[in-house]
Amino acid sequence: MVLPRHLTKNNNKKKKTSSSAKNDPADQRTCLICGDRATGLHYGIISCEGCKGFFKRSICNKRVYRCSRDKNCEMSRKQRNRCQYCRLLKCLQMGMNRKAIREDGMPGGRNKSIGPVQITEEEIERIMSGQEFKEDAPEHTWGNNGDSDHSSPSNGASEGNQPSPASTLSSNRSVEMNGYTAALRDQYINTSMSTHYQLLPHLFSYAAQSGLLAPQPRSLYPQSHPLVLQLVAAEDLAPLATPMLIEDGYKVTQVELFALLCRLADELLFRQISWIKKLPFFCELSIEDYTCLLSSTWQELILLSCLTIYSAQIFGDLADVTAKYTPSDDELHGFSEDGMEVMERLIYLFRKFHQLKVSNEEYACMKAINFLNQDIRGLTNISQLEQLNKRYWYVCQDYTEYKYPHQPKRFPEIMMCLPEIRCIAGKLVNVPLEQLPLLFKAVLHSCKSSLTSYRTGPSPCVTTGPSAGN
Repeated sequence: MVLPRHLTKNNNKKKKTSSSAKNDPADQRTCLICGDRATGLHYGIISCEGCKGFFKRSICNKRVYRCSRDKNCEMSRKQRNRCQYCRLLKCLQMGMNRKAIREDGMPGGRNKSIGPVQITEEEIERIMSGQEFKEDAPEHTWGNNGDSDHSSPSNGASEGNQPSPASTLSSNRSVEMNGYTAALRDQYINTSMSTHYQLLPHLFSYAAQSGLLAPQPRSLYPQSHPLVLQLVAAEDLAPLATPMLIEDGYKVTQVELFALLCRLADELLFRQISWIKKLPFFCELSIEDYTCLLSSTWQELILLSCLTIYSAQIFGDLADVTAKYTPSDDELHGFSEDGMEVMERLIYLFRKFHQLKVSNEEYACMKAINFLNQDIRGLTNISQLEQLNKRYWYVCQDYTEYKYPHQPKRFPEIMMCLPEIRCIAGKLVNVPLEQLPLLFKAVLHSCKSSLTSYRTGPSPCVTTGPSAGN
């Protein structure tokens, strides 16, 4: 077997330095949590990168885990991913200091001089049960003021920890609550200003303000209806053509499941390319800009479509196929930290979409807003992109408020899903390709199980949303 050049160089370096490494006491240190090779002092104790990252995510994202055994599971390099409850418990028992984690979630400790701590069993129990997080939680979870990609789902224990929208919002949208003028509205939708936009709140303060106002029945903004219909018309709502039926008793291998995932990705990507050509604003941007946008967002577009318009097939037919795949012990033991985090985020996002029951009209607007990302490098017509983005941002808000007047927080909740999708797509590229079959099996099995346990109604996406004209 011929190794890649960069791996060969690394192996040569390892051979040359093996003798010196044995004599270096720093390289002989082991993680106090799992026994893996330690990389230094993290949050007060000697630990590895994996346990450092796990502890940080657990505390920052206020996760509450459950142990399916006796809360005394073995912690080793191979076993540490099997029980997150016992792993976090050992982190606390060994003295990992949660006060050393930066409050903004950014890399690096808040105070390098903070050492290990010994906390009481009562304090540990309050953390493990989530009681401490509930007492510290702010009154409005949407007003994070910019903690975007570093916030994450709560591992299914709570629906309250929402991602922040900062990574999907442009700084140009940060205007005062009363700062939307008739001229600005006309610029994006090309029609006169109606009264219900005169006090249009900014998204960050939207949730807090909307709860104070009783829902008012009103008409749909004149240009919103045709713009929404144009976006929906550009979508290919036909079922996916990739075969996903397996005969009873057949055992699917890792290679076969990986090949099926590749074929599905090919079909979904082809549909995104066709979608671009049908967009109502296709002639307003250059081919170079469309190429740049698609190269940067295709994973996000595919993920969004799988959670909405194709959810019945993905969480039905594909889940049935993955159920017939049995991973080996080596695959289970080698599942990476990145894979675990992506799995948790995907399960959270599935539950969020199931809760919202996003309509086709809302999905089409979300997709256009996510695609028209003016922050991508290499774009030539950023000002036009920004105008288009804001146009569909306003249209989506108008449609959502009109169709769901008794859900005043619906629009910000839908928009908050976009940065989480972007974050998951970014982290998915770090998951080794050979781990994708196991990742999809775990996610689809968990989502399908939760679906059958508390739902007997429609799929997460309402595929036949009400007409905006009625």
